[in-house]
Formats: sequence, C-alpha cells, structure tokens
Amino acid sequence: MAEPSNAGPSPVSRRLRQWLLEGMPRRSQRLAAFSEPGGDSHPRSPWWKVMCLTGLDYFSTLGYQPGIAVLAAGLLSPLATVVLVMVTLFGALPVYRRVARESPHGMGSIAMLEHLLPFWRGKLFVLTLLGFAATDFVITMTLSAADATEHVIENPHVPAAFGNHKVGVTLVFLAVLGAVFLKGFKEAIGVAVALVAVYLTLNAVVVTVGLWHVLTAPHVVADWSLALTTQHGGVFLMIGLALLVFPKLALGLSGFETGVAVMPHIEGDPADTEERPTGRIRGTRKLLTTAALIMSVFLITSSIVTTLLIPARDFQPGQPAYGRALAYLAHKYLGSGFGSVYDLSTVAILWFAGASAMAGLLNLLPRYLPRYGMAPHWAQAARPMVLVLTGVAFLITWIFRADVNAQGGAYATGVLVLITSAAVAVTIAARRAREHHWTAAFGVIAAVLVYTTLANIAERPDGVKIGVCFIAAIIAVSLLSRSYRAFELRVTEVTLDETAERFVRDCARRRVRLVANEPGEGDVAEYREKIRQMRADGDVPVEDDIIFAEVVVRDPSEFESSLNVHGLVMHGKYRVLRMESSTVPNALAALLLDVRDRTGSRPHIHFEWTEGNPLTNLARFLLIGVGEVAPVTREVLREAEPDPARRPHVHVG
Repeated sequence: MAEPSNAGPSPVSRRLRQWLLEGMPRRSQRLAAFSEPGGDSHPRSPWWKVMCLTGLDYFSTLGYQPGIAVLAAGLLSPLATVVLVMVTLFGALPVYRRVARESPHGMGSIAMLEHLLPFWRGKLFVLTLLGFAATDFVITMTLSAADATEHVIENPHVPAAFGNHKVGVTLVFLAVLGAVFLKGFKEAIGVAVALVAVYLTLNAVVVTVGLWHVLTAPHVVADWSLALTTQHGGVFLMIGLALLVFPKLALGLSGFETGVAVMPHIEGDPADTEERPTGRIRGTRKLLTTAALIMSVFLITSSIVTTLLIPARDFQPGQPAYGRALAYLAHKYLGSGFGSVYDLSTVAILWFAGASAMAGLLNLLPRYLPRYGMAPHWAQAARPMVLVLTGVAFLITWIFRADVNAQGGAYATGVLVLITSAAVAVTIAARRAREHHWTAAFGVIAAVLVYTTLANIAERPDGVKIGVCFIAAIIAVSLLSRSYRAFELRVTEVTLDETAERFVRDCARRRVRLVANEPGEGDVAEYREKIRQMRADGDVPVEDDIIFAEVVVRDPSEFESSLNVHGLVMHGKYRVLRMESSTVPNALAALLLDVRDRTGSRPHIHFEWTEGNPLTNLARFLLIGVGEVAPVTREVLREAEPDPARRPHVHVG
C-alpha cells in the first residue's frame, strides 16, 4: 500500500504565490500603510509633470468627446460645450481646489465624507461611493481601449478585416495593460509627459487647421447658422436647449477626481509636513487650474471644427467619424501620413489613460476595503487586484461589445456622482468653517451638479444600472469577507500604560488571571459579585490575584485598530485593565497574547457563559462587536496561535 503524501505546495506554486503577493504588508503594518496620512512613499515630481499623469485621463477624452457631443447635441454642440466649460471652470474647478486643501493625501472627497455618518451607515456610504468610483475608473479603461480600437480599425493602412474584431482588439489592449501592471508600473510620469506633450501638440495642429478652413470658407458658418436657426429658432431657445442637453456632455468633466488622487506624487515645499503639506496643495491647485484651462480651450475649439466641418451622417455608428472626430479631420485635411501619426498618438494616450485609471483604483481600494475588513488579504497586493480588475474590464467590454457611445452613460454617471459628492463635501466643510459666502457658492454648484447627475441618469439609466452592479458586488464581497475574517486578530498594536504594566508584572510573579467583566455601574457591588461568582465556580483559586479586563465598544464597524490599555484601581482595591475596541473578543485575545509575550508565561482568562441563542449572539458579535464572547475569544486565540502549548488558557463557568 502506498504511503500517504505529506508534501506541501510545489516549488512552482510557492514561487507563483510569492510573486502574486509581493508587496503585501504584514498584519502589523496594514493600519499604518493604508490609513495613516504619511503612509505612502510615492516619488515626488513637479506639479506640471504630474498634470500629465492625470491628463492621461482628462486630455484623452478629446479622442471621443467631440463625436459624443455632436451625437448628443447635434448642431447645438458648440453651445452645449460652452455650458460644459462654464460648469468646469466655475463649478468643478473651485470644488476640487477645495478638496485638495481638505484632503491632501490622495483620498479625495470620499475621505471628506467618510466621517459624516457613524458606524455601519458610514461604511455602507463609503462602499457606495467606491462603487461609483470603480464604475468611473473601470469604464475609463474599457471606453478608452474601445476608442483606441476605433482609431486602429479606421486607419486606412490597417486591413479592413480588423473591423470585424473590435471586441478582440479591445481585449488585447486591456490584456497588455494588465500585463504592464503585473510586471510593475514604474516611470509612469515620464511616459505621461511625453505622451501628453505629443498628443496636445498634434491636437493643436488639427484644431488650428480646422479653424483655418472654417474661417476661409464663410459659407460653412453661414450654413451652420441657417441650419441652427431653422431647427431651433431664436437665441434664447438655443441657450435653453443647450442647458438641457448639457448633461449628455458630462464626459468632459472627467479627470478632476484623478487630479486629487495623484496628489501624493506632487513635489511640495521643503518645509512641508504630512499634517500641513502647503506646497503640495498649492501645486495641486496649479495642476487642476492649468489642466481645466487647457481642456476648456480644446473642448470649445474641437466642438466648433467637428460640428461645422464633418457631415452629421459621418458621426453615426459604423461611419468614419464615429468615436474619432478629430482623427477624421486629421486624415481629411492633413493627409493619411499625418493622420496615421495622429491615430498612433491617440491610441497610445487612450491606452495609457486606462493605465491612469488602473493606478487610481490600485491606490483607492486598498486604502479603504482592507481597513474595513471588507476585502481578502490578497487585496492589499497589487498583482491579484490587477487580475481582478482586468477580468472585470474584459466582462464590461464583452457586455458593451466595445462600443464607445454605449459606455458613455456609465462613465458619465460615475464621473458625475463623484463630482457631486465632492461638491456636497466642500459645502459641508465650508459651513463648518463658518464661511458663509463659500457655503452659498458651493451649495449652488452642488445643486447644479445634482441636476446634471439626475438628468444624466434619467436620459441614460444604463449608467446607474452598471454603477449599482458595481456597488452590489463591492458590498456583497465586502460583507462575505468581513464574515470570513471575523475571527482574525484585528489588533495591530497593544500599548499598556504604566499602571497596567505594573498590574501585569505584579501578578506574573505567580500567574496572571484575568476576569472578563462587561462594564456596568462600576460600583463596589459589581466587582464584589463578579469575584464571588468566579471563586464559587472553583476555577479561580483563593490565593491567586485577579485583574478585571473590561472592553468598551465604540465603533463596531471598524475592523483593525491599535489597543491602548489603561490600568485603574476601582474603589481602592479592584485592579482593572480597561480598553476601547471595535470588538470585545478580539481585544481580549490581543491583550492575552501581549501579556504572554511580556511575561513569558501563559495567562488565564475567565468568562461567564452568555445567555441567549448562540446564533443570535454570533450575529451580535458580527454586527456590534459583542455577543458570544468566550468561545469567540478562544477561536481568535486558536487562529492567532496555532501551537496549543503557547496559547493562553480560556475558562468558562
């Protein structure tokens, strides 16, 4: 008979696991790495270079925004674009300049809103915003890749057969993007500077040539004006229609959330501290303002030349200007050689815009989900997250068949929800600071953005449907992960004050016996009765000293935290170790292990059985941090210390 094999994972499996989980912080490092303001170690660069990194997302929308604007607004596209620019310069820009001041560590408006709602409501609120952020960033990846595909297959030098494989080509772009991040994403800012410089220069050439053709052919403007008047009547009616159609152009507002997400990369002043990064904030404001001004000029001029110079039929799906209006003009007026160079530049920046979105997600999600206990451990490593996000991007591409316009609703919904939440956040911040004028101004901006968001959702409900799918997936995975990880040792650090250390040291001369006590009235009778019960059960010898261990639950929705233990002498004779935590069992288990390590001996802890249904008590533990304390404490200890000979003793009477 063959002997059973006790071989563990093969060397290949071990190497693969090590490679996938490379860079994942140890448990003791998680809190500092993902929640402290100074927990990042990003290389710093001047603000104008970092502007190119965020510009991958923002400026690349020129690849598809003019065409989408014409499809949405028709001949009114230039007027509707002017409205978009006004909302950009007088709405989104002031909002995000304030966000940069209030949240200068790259966590954006979500961090500002995180503390508005307490306990589980706050966590669910943040998860909802993260769902819309995921919608924004993932659709950035898929939409940009799909538009890059449009520029490839419409190039005259590319075989026509590629047109039958739009989904396949788009998936190749996404796969290469994922492969880059699996390899390691370095020197991104240097590449971004080169791409943005070339791309904006080529766009400036195309737009200038387009404007020259408009100015040298007066009938073009006359024909457009006549058609506009015929279709829409007077000027005031046109302005009203432009205001109504503006929400369909909301894609042009993308890039602001990315602008604050990249703040940790911005070089500040020598005197900057993580608490007061004045230079970084100033640099971010320059970044946001400069990017908004550049983009505003390009949005208006590109909408003029594409609307006036391209026949309306050519914007329709399957036609040469669909999803690539400026590229159409580049080929038409500057020849196929220049047009091919423009296509190549556009493909590169659209593909790299997906890289910017991937980097944003890899920066954002690990800062929240693991800290809430709402993600598996591997979510703190980049490579597994890259695989998951690439898989999601594949699915979205397949669902939308790599159609740029079809994904516009979901993209706009994600963008608008984030910008609207930012406007609400800065309004609340201004109100708390008693800045009445700014409160009123931000309130008006928030109202405009709320209208824009609702109008966009009403017009394209598919966008919010995709957003809800992301939210539902994040919440479902988060709650499952939270339940699966419920018995982990959630305490990252244990600190005893001087009195608590003296209590432990004195008792360690014999043996350390802790008695778990649920804080009540705190009178003499409470402690006297607890000691009487423990002695009567026979588990606590009369000659042994007792220290009471009390845990006050403050916010059960928190997952990991440090534990500060304070020693108290109650009524002149009862020694108490009192601490605050999100759960009672995890705090007690962490205390026991710390006492063992300090004293070199295994401490004892004594409990009373909890009354009530075990399932109900387990649910209470998962939701509010209390419940079946004794068995859960023992289970946490069992997982944290696999060696029974070193595990603290747990007694229940």
